[in-house]
Amino acid sequence: MECLPPWFRSARLGILANQASYTAGYVHVADLVRAAGGCIHALFSPQHGYFGEKQANMCESPDDWDGRLGVPVYSLYGAVREPTGAMLEEIDVLLVDLQDVGTRVYTYSTTMGLCLEAAGRRGLKVVVLDRPNPLNGTAVEGNVLRESHRSFVGRYPLPMRHGLTMGELARFIVRHCGVSCDLDVVPLEGWRRDDLFGDTRLPWFYPSPNMPSWETALLYAGMVLLEGCNLSEGRGTTLPFHLFGAPFLDQKQVGAFLKDVGLHGVVLRPVCFVPVFDKWKGEVCRGFQIHVTDPGRFRPYRLGLCVLRAMLEVHGREFRWLPPPYEYEWEKLPIDILLGDGAVRLGLEAGQSVEALEESWIWGLREYLEKREDGLLYSSGLPGIS
Repeated sequence: MECLPPWFRSARLGILANQASYTAGYVHVADLVRAAGGCIHALFSPQHGYFGEKQANMCESPDDWDGRLGVPVYSLYGAVREPTGAMLEEIDVLLVDLQDVGTRVYTYSTTMGLCLEAAGRRGLKVVVLDRPNPLNGTAVEGNVLRESHRSFVGRYPLPMRHGLTMGELARFIVRHCGVSCDLDVVPLEGWRRDDLFGDTRLPWFYPSPNMPSWETALLYAGMVLLEGCNLSEGRGTTLPFHLFGAPFLDQKQVGAFLKDVGLHGVVLRPVCFVPVFDKWKGEVCRGFQIHVTDPGRFRPYRLGLCVLRAMLEVHGREFRWLPPPYEYEWEKLPIDILLGDGAVRLGLEAGQSVEALEESWIWGLREYLEKREDGLLYSSGLPGIS
């Protein structure tokens, strides 16, 4: 907290944070702000709660009270998804300190965006305390979200793997998404665009219950698609998103299909597992553990699409898409809002190859890369389409 801005000690502060909002020295942002003389008037929590204790998909958190700081903790994943006027009435500046995982559907970026929108309407300042994108800032992957498929798991026109830090994403939202807000970003020191989280040597504080490691975040960018179907993505095991399977899965046939599609930097090892909660609770699932052998070549979104294509090809009778509701979307299929475009699902169902799908969205990705350029804060390595 060196070189504090002039407004810091006089402003009434709110902080959007959770249990992962710690410094490399293991100090929570609220304690850091208070120790520096900041006056905290309210805390705000994203999905999973201020302490990260809640599971996913509409497991809401109530408002709470922080007895130690003597301030309210307003849940932005409960009765409301964005701060109300009453919540913002007692603050002048909102600090945002959340660890994102570099993926469009991870809801912390949506929550930050809704806070930017609400703050802009009330004339409040927002300051994002930036954190590394664990998947690096050079590789981008996937189709750009279609406007018709906006939801809580995708509010802004981003590809699945967007290659932005939270600070850069906030700048993108303000510059390109029609949001008017007084925004500042406190940049990272020493982070390079081509750094994966493992290159930073920083401690990983899990941002949500099923994100125990940065390697999980890398897999999540593709395996999160399984939340839209009747395959287990490993929730209810000690290896969420590292495992996938179902009682009906034929490991030999699915393994052969995936071997033939040309995946790079990854090995799929046949395993069996029994989830203790979520899909297929208490049942033996046959499937695979994902071992990333080369993070630089591995493309998680491609893997996720290939797994879905394999299931449609091998298990057309047993495999199915799950119905809504999902993350407050009550009409569209969960898979469609996860993909960000129902045409991708239709292409998979029609037997299109993943390569053909990737070709179909290449121009949208190039436009995205050009558009985001003016908001980038960090150099080293050139942005590239994956």
